[in-house]
Amino acid sequence: MHRNYIVNPFHIYSAALLLLLTCTVSSAQCTQKLSDLPAAPELLGFRMGMTKEEIHALVPQTQFGRTDDFGVSKTTINPYFDTRIDKTRFPNVRSVSLDLMDNRLISFWVGYDETYKVQNLDQFVKVVSQSLRVSESWSSWKSRGQQLRCSDFQLIVTTVAGGPSLRIVDVGAEDTIAARRQAKEDAATEVGTAETGNDNPPTLIIADKQAKTYYANGCEPAKAIPTQNIITFKTVEEAEKAGFKLAQNCH
Repeated sequence: MHRNYIVNPFHIYSAALLLLLTCTVSSAQCTQKLSDLPAAPELLGFRMGMTKEEIHALVPQTQFGRTDDFGVSKTTINPYFDTRIDKTRFPNVRSVSLDLMDNRLISFWVGYDETYKVQNLDQFVKVVSQSLRVSESWSSWKSRGQQLRCSDFQLIVTTVAGGPSLRIVDVGAEDTIAARRQAKEDAATEVGTAETGNDNPPTLIIADKQAKTYYANGCEPAKAIPTQNIITFKTVEEAEKAGFKLAQNCH
């Protein structure tokens, strides 16, 4: 016996729309990695992952700020204002900002002035996409910018001081910094909880894994211990059994 089936046009339309959306999302994905980025003119000779020494060799006038507790240091290069810098190496550039973690470049930002070849943000996105060989399917970012998330990095374009700007961020490095901040907060919370506990709360012993020293009886380090080196013990005995010694300034 044969049955007659009625095909619902709405179902056909829904299936076609779903297929179209799936193809659109797939084509909009950016699968490039930081290691795939070419030496584009917009990067001005910089590349993600380069060291302070390599940056200084590229721009000898570069001066770096102090490295914080999370291994991060920053600097800004101002070819637009600094007369010591050869402006021919930085055409149409107002300033460049660099963030490093553990002596490696993890964030690159360049701001162009009003003489740059394009000022319209959509046109700038096309220039960046073609130069870096990435997808042109960007999405909105904050109020006026645009962004593109790729395999292990993010691109952000905005308008600053009347000119377009580009930022490249190492997403994995930012996650590492966030984890280090959280670890420091957790360690501080543990200490605070121990100090505000019951009648005889256990006092955690803060120690430095690299220096193999511990701090007890209210003694504090002369300099902040890098987050990745912080470790805690419940007692002095536990710290000493683990091979740690009382810090010199605590005697």
